[in-house]
Amino acid sequence: MVKCYYCNREAVYSRPYEKKPLCLAHFNKSFINRVKRTISKFKMLQPHDKVAIGLSGGKDSVVLLHVLSKLMRNFPRSKLIAVTIDEGIRGYREESLEIAIRHAEELGVEHNIFSFEEFFGQGLDDLLVTLENKQGDRKGACAYCGILRRRALNEAALRVGANKLATAHNLDDEAQTVLMNMLRGDLGRFGRNDYEPVFKHEKFVPRIKPFMLTPEPEIVLYAVFNGLQYQEMPCPHAVEADRGVIRDMLQMYLERNPGALFNLVRMGAELSELLKQQERKERPLKECKICGNPTAGEICKVCAVLYEAGELDFKTKIDT
Repeated sequence: MVKCYYCNREAVYSRPYEKKPLCLAHFNKSFINRVKRTISKFKMLQPHDKVAIGLSGGKDSVVLLHVLSKLMRNFPRSKLIAVTIDEGIRGYREESLEIAIRHAEELGVEHNIFSFEEFFGQGLDDLLVTLENKQGDRKGACAYCGILRRRALNEAALRVGANKLATAHNLDDEAQTVLMNMLRGDLGRFGRNDYEPVFKHEKFVPRIKPFMLTPEPEIVLYAVFNGLQYQEMPCPHAVEADRGVIRDMLQMYLERNPGALFNLVRMGAELSELLKQQERKERPLKECKICGNPTAGEICKVCAVLYEAGELDFKTKIDT
């Protein structure tokens, strides 16, 4: 029997990048402490914050809901509100909605459900059909869903009166994003990625990522060890995403260099700090001529997608 590094109890997990076996109690303690350190390091939360958490029903968001609910009990003036976005993916989102509702009720957390159809006129499945019929071809589903989902979460956070929006992006997600931006040669994105929530605009709710230094496998283990049910079925559109290729590349490299994800995310944070002031000075954010949301160009990506789908008429909108 392998014993815990910190006590005589049986170990349940050994981190490949630390080589320290941990019992269940010390695994849970170290998991929570890592989230606390991340929040503190990047100044993510204040005692009076009203935080909207994006709750999809997947492993990351379910665990984040439980962890933030636990941590925010120490701040009676703060409030946690769960927001779930129904993208309109038939045969997939129904299960996750049930799971999200159950966890929010169990924890006594206010829960609000919004939909793509409510915000954009069509659910994702219908939008993809519309785009294909109009153009004869389309990008991968994730290219549209990512743009619209980010806006939907922001709008949901605004509607519930939150001043912070917590998303469950984990270390693996962040490292993949850093590598994708590097391979695309998109240096500007590093300058616009504030790890500390400092960007301010009346239509933008600052985002925080308490799991950005937490590896994905440890989130899965926390859910399993603590009996937290989550949706295991992957999104049916995930096969179209470029991110899967990057994930496979990193997984192969991690077999030889277990700490590589931390190095990538650390580099991304340092680049962000070096570039953000210059980026804002040279390319200050504008307001979309259609919806008024902050954007780097004249028209935001959400309005561009809705225009492609026939939901917007740019000339009419601008004239009015």
